[in-house]
Amino acid sequence: MSERLLSYGEAIDEAIRQEMARDPSVFMMGEDIVGAAGRPEFWENLGGAYGGNRGLIVDFGPERVIDMPVSEMAFSGAGVGAAMAGARPIVDIMFIDLIGCCYDQLINQAPKIRYMTGGGYDCPVVFKTSYGGRAIPGLPKGGGAGVHHSQTMYSVVAHFPGLKVLTPSTPYNAKGLMTAAIRDNDPVMFLTHRFLGSVRGHVPEEPYTVPIGKADIAREGEDLTMVSIGGALPLCFEAADTLAADGLEAEIVDLQTINPIDEQTVYESVEKTHRLLVVDEDTPVASIGRDVAARVAQNRFGYLDAPVTSLHSADVPVPYSAALEEHMPPTAEKIVAAVNEMLVAF
Repeated sequence: MSERLLSYGEAIDEAIRQEMARDPSVFMMGEDIVGAAGRPEFWENLGGAYGGNRGLIVDFGPERVIDMPVSEMAFSGAGVGAAMAGARPIVDIMFIDLIGCCYDQLINQAPKIRYMTGGGYDCPVVFKTSYGGRAIPGLPKGGGAGVHHSQTMYSVVAHFPGLKVLTPSTPYNAKGLMTAAIRDNDPVMFLTHRFLGSVRGHVPEEPYTVPIGKADIAREGEDLTMVSIGGALPLCFEAADTLAADGLEAEIVDLQTINPIDEQTVYESVEKTHRLLVVDEDTPVASIGRDVAARVAQNRFGYLDAPVTSLHSADVPVPYSAALEEHMPPTAEKIVAAVNEMLVAF
C-alpha cells in the first residue's frame, strides 16, 4: 500500500486529471467547476464547488473544462449526446437534490441507449454529484443546508437498469472507482458524500482502477455483519470499536457500488457471522438498505440467527434547523443500540 496521503477530494481530482491527460476524449462540464468563469486571472487558484478541480482549466483549457449555466437539463443532455458521439464527458451536477432537473436524461436516455439501439451506441458518460446532510463526527462541521441541498437519494438513481451507481467511501477507492467510471463504456453515477472530502488515506500516485460492482471487506469480524453505504463507513468503524470493547467483533462490508450490488460478498459474510445490520443514510422507504436486507432474508434465511435489521435516516424532509437535523441520520450510537437490541431479542 502506498505511504502517500491524499484527501478523498484530492484523490477524485487526481483521477480526473490523470484520465484527462491520458485520453483527449475526456472532458468536464458543469456548474461552477471553474469557479471564475470568464476570468482567467483567477483560474489557477479557484476550482469550483468544494475546492475541487483546482487549476484544472489551466492545464486543459476552457474547451475541456466547461463552466455551464444553471440548467442541469441542458448540460446533462449535452453530456449524453457527446458520449454517443465518441467523447467521455464528466458531467458535474453539484448536488444530487438537483437530479429532478435532468431526470429524463438520467433515467430515460443515458441508461437505455445501448438497449434501444441494439448495442449500436455506447454512452460513456459520468454523472458526478454529491449527497449527504450532517457532517460526520470527527470531520469539519457542516449541515444546515436545508432540504434542497442535503438529501441522499442514491436509491432513486440505483433503481434504473443500465445506470451504474457508485458510492465510494475512502480516498483509495474514490480514485480507483472514478478512473474505472471514466473508462467504462456505460453511463455511471459517481456519488460523493459532501463531508468525506477531507478524509485522508493512502493513495498511489500512478493510475489504477477499483472494480465496479465489487464490495470491500473494510473490517473483518466473526459475530455480526454491518453493510455500510458511502458516508456510513466512518460511523460503522466507530460503532465497531465500541462493540469490540464489549467482546463483539463486527465485520464491515463497504458496498461501494449500489448498482450492481455485490450480493456474493454480502452473502459470504452473513454465512460466517449469522447476523446482519445495514447502515444507510438514505430515508427508509424503497431504500438500498432495505433492498440488501430483503436479498439476504430471501436468499440466506437459513444462516440467520436474528432478524435482518436496517438503520436509516428518519423518514422526514431534511430540517434546516441544525438541532433537528442532528437527530435525523444514523450515528455510531444508534448503530450500537440497534446491534444490542438485535442481540437481546435473540
